[in-house]
Amino acid sequence: QVQLVESGGGLVQAGGSLRLSCAASGLTFSRYAMGWFRQAPGAEREFVAATSWRGEATNYADSVKGRFTISRDGAKNTVYLQMSSLKSEDTAVYYCATSVGPGGSNWYAYNYWGQGTQVTVSS
Repeated sequence: QVQLVESGGGLVQAGGSLRLSCAASGLTFSRYAMGWFRQAPGAEREFVAATSWRGEATNYADSVKGRFTISRDGAKNTVYLQMSSLKSEDTAVYYCATSVGPGGSNWYAYNYWGQGTQVTVSS
């Protein structure tokens, strides 16, 4: 079955950087769009970034543009989220997800989800 396993979360000071990884298995990775979402306590899940199945197209939430970069490595079946200039408001559980369709910014377009990794930014 499809499995997505996130890693790389942790505690970082404001202004710092982290790189999240999401290893995918049980699917033909190159045929799936991938996305990152996050959910803070008491808040709804929100879109962070997405990449097309080939990786030639990406889109980002306005709140992370210029600070976060999504990328994918087909040889490793892994999608990454490089996060820089982190802010306290970036604190959340980060989830990766995969879509058999075009993906995008709507969570309901994604079919499979990882278990999440906690990112905590201290101010």
